[in-house]
Amino acid sequence: MKRILEISIGQFSDKGPKPDNEDFYGYIEPAGSQLEYKGIAVAISDGMSGSEDGKQASHACIIGFLSDYFSTPESWTVDTSVHKVLSATNNWLYSNGHSQYQSARGMVATLSILILKSNTAHLYHIGDSRIYRLRESHLELLTNDHRVPGPRGQTFLNRAMGIEPHLNVDCRKFALQKNDIFLLTTDGVHEFVANKSMTAIILDHPEDLQSAAEAIIDLAVSNDSNDNLTCQVVRIDNLPAPDNSEFAKQNANKPFPPPLDPGMVLDGYRIEKEIHASRRTQIYLAIDTHTDTRVIIKTPSVNYEDDPVYIEQFLNEEWAGRRINDPYVLQVLDTDKPKKWIYYVTEFLQGQTLREWMDRHPDPDISTVIELARQIATGLRAFHRMEMLHQDLKPENIMLDQQGRIRIIDFGSIKIAGIAETRQRDHDTILGTLNYSAPEYLMGQRCDACSDLFSLAVITYEMLNGALPFGQDMPEKPTHAKLARLNYVPSIQLNPMVPTWIDGAIRKSLSINPEGRYQEPSEFIHDLQHPNSMFLVPRGLPLAQRNPLAFWQGLTALLTIGNLVLLYLLARS
Repeated sequence: MKRILEISIGQFSDKGPKPDNEDFYGYIEPAGSQLEYKGIAVAISDGMSGSEDGKQASHACIIGFLSDYFSTPESWTVDTSVHKVLSATNNWLYSNGHSQYQSARGMVATLSILILKSNTAHLYHIGDSRIYRLRESHLELLTNDHRVPGPRGQTFLNRAMGIEPHLNVDCRKFALQKNDIFLLTTDGVHEFVANKSMTAIILDHPEDLQSAAEAIIDLAVSNDSNDNLTCQVVRIDNLPAPDNSEFAKQNANKPFPPPLDPGMVLDGYRIEKEIHASRRTQIYLAIDTHTDTRVIIKTPSVNYEDDPVYIEQFLNEEWAGRRINDPYVLQVLDTDKPKKWIYYVTEFLQGQTLREWMDRHPDPDISTVIELARQIATGLRAFHRMEMLHQDLKPENIMLDQQGRIRIIDFGSIKIAGIAETRQRDHDTILGTLNYSAPEYLMGQRCDACSDLFSLAVITYEMLNGALPFGQDMPEKPTHAKLARLNYVPSIQLNPMVPTWIDGAIRKSLSINPEGRYQEPSEFIHDLQHPNSMFLVPRGLPLAQRNPLAFWQGLTALLTIGNLVLLYLLARS
């Protein structure tokens, strides 16, 4: 039986004794790929009492969030998606509240969000609405009320949507268990119904959560609640299998293609020739018989036919490539043709790899190198905007087309944050390339955008100097001690034409400690194009490395003077 995330939900709201209901709530349980990549979203909001348009604020929080969250890229993590959406919503509330009412009390609301993705619950909370978890008859409060004491025993909200431009949201996540029950309430409910009573009502309605939600509201009303009342009850009915992927499930059972010879036809693609073969993949030039255009077909190696981790990674290449649309990244083609085998199709590029270009241009113009680095950085930005890391950037995985434009190719080591967060653990296989992969990646540590930047800096150094930046190979099994013994070789020792400020930017990007690097490739490119005063004088660098010619000239002069003095002393004696 197919295992997917499934829930039951009951929800109810009442204006109580107030003339209007300023609470708002909602949920979306998507189908298909969005259930896997975005999860289920449940949200509750309470327009702040006394604010001049709390009702509009609560409606904007719920409707805006539920709409915009599911419009964010599937490759983004829950955390990135939620914070992007909440930040935009908060800015809108704050700016409209201030411009219309000249008061931070204009459009203010609490907001509590529960995202259920794969086997994990993600909570986001600001204000005094609440989220509880009922597990094995124990009701636990998962959120903190953002209230501060005031005069005469009153309390006031000190954090909510729309109060201030800077948004400070409580976040937490934890593993789900089947039959977990989550309870979301506004203060008109939980201030008038004890935890014990809410627990009893839910347990008394195990198969009718709608009745449970209504009964909790009724009890709050009978206990003289003086506010609007809203309650949502969510039960986890089924959880997906660990490391489950809908896209992988749809394709993993398909067979690997056999070796393809010229003239063979694969799902409407006629093979012309094999372009490249490695231990992991084969690449073929083919003709799409429906459009009569040339394409590239990449197939997995039969060596890994029984390796589920390899198969998933191969399928992720196609998944990621279809979602990146950038002139500096190879285009993976989306086709309506039914596929009988595991493979994917890309555009056909005529040109050369960057490695071939480097071999043909051992002494390139510096401005040309900077332009190529800029194009690579722009392509990387397309990955990073989608919360993807390339993780195997090297000259062999970069092409120059016939117009001289860069294309980043080969997504075989790509890491997709939104998919990775659904895994119980990262796969142990290291897919990068020695000498180009960042040290933290080779050591199995956390990687981010500055890890891809390290690879870009190695390539830039190599284009300028025709050598690797540390004068030797990176250790195959790096340790902190081995990495500490690596010494960066200044460009001036290999290519005196490289300005010190360009070398300084490269050296910063190649810091062994990721915190010492630029955090974005665009920062690196800016300092390659514009002299940074920090690097105009290579402080702390010995004269022998800064300017070898001046060093040896000075040393020769000193030795000559010393010899003359010695001859003079000998003559006098």
